[in-house]
Amino acid sequence: MSHSRPTAQLPRAVIPRGSWILPLAAAMALTTALASGSVAAATAATDPTTSTAAAPTDTPATDAAAATAPDASAPAAADAAPNADAAASGAPPEEFRSLDSDVQDLKKEVLDLNKDLFVLEEELLFPANTQVAVYVSLDVGTFFNVDSVTLKVDNKEVANYLYTAREAEALLKGGVHRIFIGNLKVGKHELVAFFSGKGPHERDYKRGATLNFEKGVGAKYLELKISDRLRKLQPEFIIKEWE
Repeated sequence: MSHSRPTAQLPRAVIPRGSWILPLAAAMALTTALASGSVAAATAATDPTTSTAAAPTDTPATDAAAATAPDASAPAAADAAPNADAAASGAPPEEFRSLDSDVQDLKKEVLDLNKDLFVLEEELLFPANTQVAVYVSLDVGTFFNVDSVTLKVDNKEVANYLYTAREAEALLKGGVHRIFIGNLKVGKHELVAFFSGKGPHERDYKRGATLNFEKGVGAKYLELKISDRLRKLQPEFIIKEWE
């Protein structure tokens, strides 16, 4: 009678119910990842701490936050838009245009103030009761180009003016030059003017003119007028009073 040797049985580990589900799922995912050649997917599949369902849940939240969050750069972009348009068009910004307008207004005010001060100074230095003013004018100028004018009042030289080419041209175009302004007492006076320049045939030419006038109450205005005498082809020098 044969006796069989009892087989030694190893103690079977007690595996809690349901604990094999995770390793099995990981093995299946690893096999699929290796078949597709994705090492990253294989690594993620073997990591039991990684949850594949977490990514889809995070994406909608991020999109929702981006949709609801206010755009902080919108006001800055709106403010920069006018300056960008001005730079693109080549026009100066609004603040520079406003500053330039203020500067122009200030210049105009300064010029007006200087004009008022000049008039006031003349009224103080040369009151209307004693004021005498002498002006030079040139008519045509075919036979005479003025170089200088010397003026004497009561045998006293009061003005000696040398004209430049531009000033002589201005006289030819109808300009009037005030050569003298001063004060004279009421009564009779003598005015003598000497004209120097180029006469006919570009020769040096010098002539004089005399006027006896009476200074009354109020300002007195005299004109030294140079004109052409066509009959004699000579210049003519006249001193006339303005009424």
